[in-house]
Amino acid sequence: MIEHPHGFWQELYPPGHFAPVAGGWDRVFPGTLPDGRQIALPIRVLPGDGQQAVASLIVNQASFAVEAALVAAMAEALRRFDPEVVVGVPTLGLTLAAGVARALGHARMVALGTSRKFWYDEALSEPMTSITSPDQAKRVYLDPRMLPLFAGRRVALVDDVASSGRTLAAVLRLLARAGIVPEVAAFAMLQGEGWRAAVAASPMPLLAVRGAMTTPRLALGADGHWRAVEG
Repeated sequence: MIEHPHGFWQELYPPGHFAPVAGGWDRVFPGTLPDGRQIALPIRVLPGDGQQAVASLIVNQASFAVEAALVAAMAEALRRFDPEVVVGVPTLGLTLAAGVARALGHARMVALGTSRKFWYDEALSEPMTSITSPDQAKRVYLDPRMLPLFAGRRVALVDDVASSGRTLAAVLRLLARAGIVPEVAAFAMLQGEGWRAAVAASPMPLLAVRGAMTTPRLALGADGHWRAVEG
């Protein structure tokens, strides 16, 4: 059991370390890496009637060991696509993207931004929200100076979590404006299935989406335990 709030995302546990309680989950949901190791994720109740929740991952609060394990799994998932440009999605995807690009042997990555620099072109921007900050609309920008890096190259996106898919769809719309078609996106965690519809409706649907971990949406049972639900 995780005794303190700051104890989440800090340890890599052996396969099968976390077991469900009475067929459900209490405060902790285990994220499972491809090699079976587990990461303790806090269960966050979503706004509304208190009956829906998700397993949460905040990468910049994770230990370096957990971050490194996520980066390694994401890089391995991308390796077969042989990307030549890795694009980091702000904010929490930027650290992961740097690590993934480094693991793939790249000299750099391309960072999108949410802060408009004076030399940016408003046409290379797109409004963006996310499940964790639905009321904080902002814009995501592509620095026009980066455009030559994409010419004729295979592109991969890297971000922390795919949940509603709104952020990913906004990034795909932004890149479509510049004629950039990513082949794949890699996430530290795929949270539920809601992101699929947003990606499918984007102007240039991705070839593939990969996640180091997958977690379901959760619903509160009558016994007070959380259980996986569809969607």
